[in-house]
Order: sequence, then structure tokens, then C-alpha cells
Amino acid sequence: MGKRKKSSRKPAGPRKKDPLETNFTCLFCHHDKSVSVRIDRKEGVAQLFCKVCDQRYQSKANHLTEPIDIYSEWIDAADAAEREAITTRRPVASSSRPARAPSVGSDED
Repeated sequence: MGKRKKSSRKPAGPRKKDPLETNFTCLFCHHDKSVSVRIDRKEGVAQLFCKVCDQRYQSKANHLTEPIDIYSEWIDAADAAEREAITTRRPVASSSRPARAPSVGSDED
């Protein structure tokens, strides 16, 4: 009993790459596939905009940048802006006097 010859197998061709998404869900209005990303590699600029609520984001792009990268940057920028807004808010108005602690052994009735 001999081994099978490897030459009997045909070489596999190159695999087809599935194209990546360019339409995403909006963070603000939550519509599916309403956010489009356009990348101008010649200018080095990427633009993201929502067709429903007209949210916009612009970022630098290079020859390796993909639409999902711009969408991820937008999510990060929105989270950072939200965190910054929370830290810069004024505290709720309160009395400047300290609160009185209840006394434990009070004899008042």
C-alpha cells in the first residue's frame, strides 16, 4: 500500500475577501445602517455622517484606514466627550452648612 501522490491535488486558488461594512448604526438616533463613512485617501480625510440625525465626524486617514476604524474613533470620541461633560458639570446646589448628625443618646421626648 502506497501513499497518495500530492500532485493529484489541485492547488487552491486565492480566497475571496468579503468587503467590509461602510454603513453602521448611529450612536445618537440608533437607526441601523444610517451612518456612512467616506474616506478620501488623496486628501487624507475621512468623514462620517448620519443620514437621519445629521451627526457628523471628521478624522485624519491614511492608506491603511478602513471605515470601521473611523466608526471606532467616533465611538471613542463620543465617550470621551460624555466623560468630559460629566466632570465639568457644576455640582447640585446644596447648603453650605454641614448636616447635623443625629444624636444617639438624646433624652428629649
